[in-house]
Amino acid sequence: MSSTLPFKVTLGVTGGIAAYKAAEIVRALQQNNLDVHVVMTRAAEEFVRPLTFAALTGHKVITSMWGVESFDEAGIEHITEAQSTGLLLIAPATAHTMAKLANGLADDFLSTLYLATTAPVILAPAMNVNMWNHAATRANLETLRQRGVEIIAPGEGYLACGMTGGGRLAEVETIVQSVLARINRAPVAATPRPVAPIPASAIPAVQPAALQDFAGESVLITAGGTREPIDPVRFLGNRSSGRMGYALAEAAAARGARVTLISAPSVLPTPAGCERINVTTAAEMQAAVLAHLPEATIVIGAAAVSDFRLAEPAAHKLKRSTGPVTLQLEPTEDMLKAVTTQRKPGTLVIAFAAETENLVENARAKLLRKAVDAIVANDVSVPHLGFDSENNAAIFLSADREITYPEKHKSALAVCLLNEVIHLRVTAAAH
Repeated sequence: MSSTLPFKVTLGVTGGIAAYKAAEIVRALQQNNLDVHVVMTRAAEEFVRPLTFAALTGHKVITSMWGVESFDEAGIEHITEAQSTGLLLIAPATAHTMAKLANGLADDFLSTLYLATTAPVILAPAMNVNMWNHAATRANLETLRQRGVEIIAPGEGYLACGMTGGGRLAEVETIVQSVLARINRAPVAATPRPVAPIPASAIPAVQPAALQDFAGESVLITAGGTREPIDPVRFLGNRSSGRMGYALAEAAAARGARVTLISAPSVLPTPAGCERINVTTAAEMQAAVLAHLPEATIVIGAAAVSDFRLAEPAAHKLKRSTGPVTLQLEPTEDMLKAVTTQRKPGTLVIAFAAETENLVENARAKLLRKAVDAIVANDVSVPHLGFDSENNAAIFLSADREITYPEKHKSALAVCLLNEVIHLRVTAAAH
């Protein structure tokens, strides 16, 4: 018998038509060696019966705060569940449930469990498009994000109410991959632990299920926006926060890759398990990338690299009293072209294309012009997406694929993009 315990995930199911998909989520989590326990709200029972989840998980399904069964030898059940779970996933999460969580209400087992647990929490919202876009829902989402809750943004499409738009529950695969990525970076304190005190020697080591499909890969990732000096205190730059590149670095490291993160100035902390190299200008980033290129098996260029720089930056601070100033700009080096021409055989190169018009056409042209293996295209003209945002949407383009990913948290999008990179690797190996 194995001496390890499977990682425990508590799945909260709330009252929406997407509740039926929770059964698929349970199965997909179990296929990744996770021990799934289910908590249902009263409204969720109107869509799916508790017996369904009991049969799938082999565990009692908790539906109420009340009754004798809510108390056992280990203590009050919601406290027991809160202390023993490794991660709380609520999918689907309705607007009503998110409002309760954001405002600290605890009138049922699930909302009380949320307040009582210190484990990581992930929400996958699902609702009508107007409810999703409502200012109250957006405010509640932002409150939850600020408290450390991870949000898996819903997709777009035909909704059960007959409308079309955002609010559709994210794909099961996206939800599961987000859970796996979060488990891999979960602090030790969030792993399952016994409630009753027992000798430390009797506690088996917990081995969270981890997707290690990047083991053996050396991934080189660029992130952030480069800066070109105008004078000693000013620079030309852009609004890139580096979040997308950092999310990719964190997800790749969690999946077993050796990650080198070459970062333009950013306030973000270095992702666990990554080597970070700080640069400022486009020339410095190119030098760092080319220096580490020989050891890279995958290159992901998520940085927003300056296209222009001053031909002659001022040696001293420019004064307003000087009057009108004309800046003479010159193009920076084509770092991406240098990478594709100098890479060793078998190294995959994935670039990003930030566009404001003709997204697919411009990205496809860049794919061919730069001779990269794939392009991640972003429409940076869309408010609240892309630059300096926690969320993003993208189209992944390769020679034979075009995959659209609707708005989602950048950490969730990173998981999806890395799945596409693995597909590229498998396809390349087959040929």
